[in-house]
Amino acid sequence: MSSTITRIRLGAVAVAASVAVLAGCSSSSPSTKTSAASCAPAKGKVTLQYWNTVPGMDKVVALWNKKNPNIQVSTKNISNDQYGTLGNALKAGKAPDLAQVGYDELPNLRTQSAFVDASACSAATAAKSKFVPWTWSQASFGNTGVFALPQDTGPMALYVRSDIFKKHGIAIPKTWDEYAAAAAKLHKADSSLDITFFDPNNAEWFNGLLWQNDSQMYSYSGDKWQVTVASEQSKQVADYWQKLIAGKLVRTDLANGSTQMYAAYQKDQIASYVGAAWGYSMFRDNLPKQSGKWTIVPMPTWGSNGTSGDWGGSTVAFMKGSKHLYESVKFNTWLNTDPEALALENQLGGLYPAANAGLQLPALSKGVPYYNNEKIFDVFADSSKKINTSFAWGPTQKTVNLALQDAMAKAAAGDGTLYDALTTAQAAALKSMKDQAIPAAAGK
Repeated sequence: MSSTITRIRLGAVAVAASVAVLAGCSSSSPSTKTSAASCAPAKGKVTLQYWNTVPGMDKVVALWNKKNPNIQVSTKNISNDQYGTLGNALKAGKAPDLAQVGYDELPNLRTQSAFVDASACSAATAAKSKFVPWTWSQASFGNTGVFALPQDTGPMALYVRSDIFKKHGIAIPKTWDEYAAAAAKLHKADSSLDITFFDPNNAEWFNGLLWQNDSQMYSYSGDKWQVTVASEQSKQVADYWQKLIAGKLVRTDLANGSTQMYAAYQKDQIASYVGAAWGYSMFRDNLPKQSGKWTIVPMPTWGSNGTSGDWGGSTVAFMKGSKHLYESVKFNTWLNTDPEALALENQLGGLYPAANAGLQLPALSKGVPYYNNEKIFDVFADSSKKINTSFAWGPTQKTVNLALQDAMAKAAAGDGTLYDALTTAQAAALKSMKDQAIPAAAGK
């Protein structure tokens, strides 16, 4: 659901490799250099434009507007076409002051000079200590400026219809091998039942699966990007899901967060969901009659390798052309660090905050009624500690994701394999970097 609600992680270690990569990216092309803007306060009342994809964000903004009559904020939900809408606005010179941007999209938009550096505002640079370190490193491109403030992250876990597993006498799987075995048993017991679905048009989700298996898609060394999208670790993940698809043990006709997806869960046709922390509100809000039937457990592991994956996560970026940087910093800092704002965002939009203060929210230490009063956020907290924090995104990630999705859709329809899709994505990464004069080579 990365196109409609943003994502979550609790990591607490700075991503040293990502810092080097992003810093390297910033020096690879003149178009990535951005001068710090002026931070002079406006004279009189101003209205900021803030675009996002988070449900309930209008109510969070209303709270700010009530308390800040001289700095009003107008919010617009762009979940139907987040980056298309934002891209068109940038081309037309009509971008908002602030916009929600995923971590994986930051490098791509940076090459398009989409952001303004807010480091001239002391409040922006001082905000660094308020966030989980790895998130700040990505939002500041290795501390080369302040281009965005982190908002949320997405540690992954397994959502399970425990009643369905119990009905068929199948233990909740702890490894991917056990998950595949459970898929076969469920389908054998009920031909209309599948263990989950594979969304071929969701590269962000698939990237999270690759991330879990320590697939280092990008690194930076020798003054160039090393591209290893189609690594052996990635191949293992692709081959695994290819086998499930070939055996007709997972559905491939459902899009994440779609009406059809919820209908399939409502009809008890799917028994689990491989998702991120922000997904907890999806089921709560769209399948209220299944309250008490769901449990959340750690993501299945690759044998004894206990690592987890991350799916999504967003920032609130300072967009190019903003005439009210001082006021934008004030609102952005409040939005992503104030406990009252963070609590409301978690309650209404399912966001798991990137701010240190957010990790102390009372709601995240309590049992969740929908999930049988289980402390589900403890599962996500544990997941976040097991994520490889050296994972980095490439500077043309959007292009790579589109190529991956197109090829995965063909594979799901029987034209090629998921590993073929990875090789296609790797070729797209190398070509797109070459087209933008970004030094890159196929890594080993």
